[in-house]
Amino acid sequence: MAIDRLLDVALSTSDAAVEDGVVQELIAGAQELQISLKQEQLDALRRYQRYLVDWNERFNLTAITDDIGIQVRHFLDSISCLLALEPGERYGGKRIIDVGTGAGFPGIPLKIMCPAIKLTLLEATAKKVQFLEHLVEALELQDVVVIHGRAEDLGQDPQHREQYHWALARAVADLPVLIEYLLPLVQVNGRILAQKGESAPAEAQRSEWALSQLGGQLRRLIPVDLRGITETRYLVLMDKVATTPERYPRRAGMPSKRPLVVE
Repeated sequence: MAIDRLLDVALSTSDAAVEDGVVQELIAGAQELQISLKQEQLDALRRYQRYLVDWNERFNLTAITDDIGIQVRHFLDSISCLLALEPGERYGGKRIIDVGTGAGFPGIPLKIMCPAIKLTLLEATAKKVQFLEHLVEALELQDVVVIHGRAEDLGQDPQHREQYHWALARAVADLPVLIEYLLPLVQVNGRILAQKGESAPAEAQRSEWALSQLGGQLRRLIPVDLRGITETRYLVLMDKVATTPERYPRRAGMPSKRPLVVE
């Protein structure tokens, strides 16, 4: 924690510029999505950005390192997931797992926005897991568990299989593959949410068979226009309507090697 405080002091001289410039872009972008940001949430996101940039100098956590890029393509993109959550789901202590979270997206920005959620972060890369553990402690986040592992293994673990209300993922895999990662983790009547780019409608169409095999059903696609980004992004929202057969997910590597698609 002492190192964290030193980092805060070392970078505090830039606070005014960030508040007047970059953070204002984040605030304006959130307002365009009809999402309001409290001062304590902005402060937490600003600290998050500092740790991300600092650690990225030693570890390759993200290719996006400029201020605006982090604020918009990481933070704003992550909190756009709120558009898919009902008010009760934001504040009611739902169990949420973020699969392939990388440097914490979208899970940690969502936790900052919705402190009541019980968040699990799943990541397969050890250096990113180390960063996540540091970040959770530095930001003093409660009810956050960081797991070093793969979705295929966790989906067959009784402590995690069909235990979550929501499973989320961003930029992890093609949607038919992602469905096999996520649906086994979600309880019946739970939901999965995949953040996708302009290919989302086509990917959703190719995912119909995978959904039918795994107990899922497409609910809707929510278009998201982020401030300063020309391409439309999508929140692909799917319901868990039946128990996932025990054979899914298949062993590590198989979902991506042999996706559940009809040729």
